[in-house]
Amino acid sequence: MTFPHRIRLTVNGVSTPVDVDVRSTLLDLLRERLSLTGTKKGCDHGLCGACTVEVDTQRVLSCLTLAVSIDGSDIRTVEGLADGDELHPLQRAFVEHDGFQCGYCTPGHLCSARAMLREFDRGDLSGESFNGAVADVTNGPKSLLDSEVRERMAGNICRCGAHANIVAAIKSVHDES
Repeated sequence: MTFPHRIRLTVNGVSTPVDVDVRSTLLDLLRERLSLTGTKKGCDHGLCGACTVEVDTQRVLSCLTLAVSIDGSDIRTVEGLADGDELHPLQRAFVEHDGFQCGYCTPGHLCSARAMLREFDRGDLSGESFNGAVADVTNGPKSLLDSEVRERMAGNICRCGAHANIVAAIKSVHDES
């Protein structure tokens, strides 16, 4: 038995009406109904970050997000990062810094990193911010250190062990902006 409900999402810039079962996750909607298979199903418990996408510019774990709960939202997946044939700066940096090995976790890392850089730039604090190594809490972040990237990206796991290269890629994009 299904419990259909009509929702409207803007996915990678395209307004999309879709009938979904009220129990369907955003991850399943993206992969199974919209054929956007870049977003990966890793653990399906919100522990690995492979399913990370942006919802209204905030990073979310799509395996834990009910599709009906984000009706009217703007969704950005890895398929929506590039501008035509022009790679997003994070995508270029991951290539230049060899920020992936098998590539399974890469879509989640890319979506998470894009949102994380916005969080850092607007002055959102983290544990590293409070230890004094990164920011004067009253004036916001000053520089993006490896430790800050690692902490902010802790929800995204690379089982191949490319974390050092992922950190370098993310920092290079921040340093260029």
